[in-house]
Amino acid sequence: MSKYPALKSLVPLIPWTAAFAVIWLFNRFVANGINPYYFSIIMYAGINIILAVSLNLVNGFTGQFSMGHAGFMAIGAYSSAFFTTQMLAHQPGWMESPLSSFSLFLAAILLGGATAGIAGVIVGLPSLRLKGDYLAIVTLGFGEIIRVVLLNIDAVGGARGMAGIPALTNFAWVYGFVLITLFTITRLIQSRHGRAFLAVREDEIAAEAMGVNTTRAKVRAFVIGAVFAGIAGALFAHQLMYLNPQTFDFNRSFEIIIMVVLGGMGSITGSVAAAVFLTGTREALRPLQEFTKVDFRMVIYSLMLILLMLTRPNGLFGSQEISSILKLKRKKEGARG
Repeated sequence: MSKYPALKSLVPLIPWTAAFAVIWLFNRFVANGINPYYFSIIMYAGINIILAVSLNLVNGFTGQFSMGHAGFMAIGAYSSAFFTTQMLAHQPGWMESPLSSFSLFLAAILLGGATAGIAGVIVGLPSLRLKGDYLAIVTLGFGEIIRVVLLNIDAVGGARGMAGIPALTNFAWVYGFVLITLFTITRLIQSRHGRAFLAVREDEIAAEAMGVNTTRAKVRAFVIGAVFAGIAGALFAHQLMYLNPQTFDFNRSFEIIIMVVLGGMGSITGSVAAAVFLTGTREALRPLQEFTKVDFRMVIYSLMLILLMLTRPNGLFGSQEISSILKLKRKKEGARG
């Protein structure tokens, strides 16, 4: 292998390629046999993983505090849904062949990510010169502005909501983009740009003194996070097949922040685990909501956060990944042996 450095560089890609193959096989042979209710939970868990990991890039790895992630999700959802509905209204034959429907949905997802990324640039350039609470207030205001604007745009349904969105999302699309998100964020954090993000998080003044353009680094992380939030929104829109601006209110942003904090700021593994856990917990509490006629989910989420802050202030995984935890465990077992 040492004689072929090009092949050696491809070795780290083998697990990711194998994971893509497993996802395709699962979608092809297993997904259709799962109970639709449980399958929808699996799908929303995947979408939440994309949202949590992308927000962790901003809040966890770069040390900022964005509260407007639902706004970028809304932009991606509405732009992609508007694109597919308009295309199918003019060309109904797009859905007749798998290749054309694949191309249509891929274009819609890329459009959703691109529009959310453009919004990230517009919001990020002026706001990321702020810090702490001021940045949180600006991003929260942005999310609410997006929601109010959507409420007043009749072309996307306004307050009535947007219906008639084609059901294009499937298991392969969701978890394929989960893998793309995990791969991109992981490799990004390990790169020169990732080290700049971490330097900004640890000490912004020291990072500037070492030549890091802190504003550019923060905007870059913000835009990348926004792009993946837009992709998650596009997948969500074509899974639910109906959009309402109220879906993307402050509570939605707060749920994503909870996933990041619960899993651990700066831990991709933690974001994945927390997204799956909270998605399942939300559905597990639905019978309680039906019985009491009161939605206790946000109350329980808040209590979970309080207990977590008392017992594990850094989150379930802190800033560690599962790979580093396993390596440390092997070293301890080797030292004992």
